[in-house]
Amino acid sequence: MVKLESISLRSSDKFNERWVQDRIVDDPSILGLGDLVVKDKERIQVKAGRLDLLLQDPETLKRYEVEIQLGATDESHIVRTIEYWDIERKRYPQYEHVAVIVAEDITSRFLNVIQLFNGAVPVIALKMTAYKVPSTDDCALTFVKVIDENRYGLVDDDEPVAETTDRQYWESQRGTTKTLGLTDQLLSVIHEVEPKAGLRYTKHYIGLGVDGAPNNFIIFVPRKNHVIMRIRLPKEEEYDEQLGRAGFTTLAYDSEYSQYGLKIDSNPEGAQRELMVELIRKSRESFGK
Repeated sequence: MVKLESISLRSSDKFNERWVQDRIVDDPSILGLGDLVVKDKERIQVKAGRLDLLLQDPETLKRYEVEIQLGATDESHIVRTIEYWDIERKRYPQYEHVAVIVAEDITSRFLNVIQLFNGAVPVIALKMTAYKVPSTDDCALTFVKVIDENRYGLVDDDEPVAETTDRQYWESQRGTTKTLGLTDQLLSVIHEVEPKAGLRYTKHYIGLGVDGAPNNFIIFVPRKNHVIMRIRLPKEEEYDEQLGRAGFTTLAYDSEYSQYGLKIDSNPEGAQRELMVELIRKSRESFGK
C-alpha cells in the first residue's frame, strides 16, 4: 500500500491557483457536484473583480459560482464569493445559483460564518487537498464537501413556502409555449390515473394539485426544447430495465426525493405511453395523498 503525502498548494511554486482552475476545467466532475459544464472562467464582474469559475448543470441549468482559495478561508474570500453569487443571480434570474467556496483549509470559525450565510444564501464549501503522486512531479486533488446548500423539499402540506408563479412565467422565462404544451399532453397521461390532477406553478417546478391541495407524486420542469418529468418511485432494477427497453432518456436518479427523471421531447405513444401510465399509477398509489 502506498501512503500518499499531502502538500500545501499555497506554499508550492509549481501548483498555483491557475493550475487548480485548469484541472477543474478539464474535468468539473472532480468537485463532486455532478456532471457540470464550464460556462466561463475568470469571468469579469463589474467593479468587483473576476469570478474564478462559472459552472452549470446541463439538465437543471443550475449555476455554480466557484471561488478558489489556496490555504485557509478568510473574510475577503467569503465576502467575494457571496458578492459574485449575488451579481450573477441578479444578472441571470432565470437560473438557480449556488455559491461555492473551495479552500485547502476551512477553519471552524469561518465554518460557522458560512453556515450562517447558508440560512439565506445557498452555499457549498469544499475542502481541497493535494497529494504528491509517487515517482512523479505531479499531484492529485481531492474535494470533500463540508457544507452543503440548504435544499428545500417539494411543497406538499406547507404550500405557502413555495414561491408561486403562473404559466406565463414558465413560457417566457423557463420553458417555451411548445414545452408548456407538451406538459399539458403529459398531464393528460396523468389524467388516465388521476382525472382530478391539475398543474400548480411554482418558481422551480410545476407540481400537481388534486382537489385544491398540492400532491406532488409527479412534477415537471419545462425547458426550452424538452420537459423534465420526475416520477416519485423507489429505485428498483425492474423500473430501470423497463425504462431502458421503452427507449426513455433518463436522468440520474434523485435518491433524496426518490424520483426517476425522464427527459421528454414529444408526446409519448405506444409502449412508452403504456409504461408511463403504469409508473404514474404506482407512484400515485405509493406517494399520492
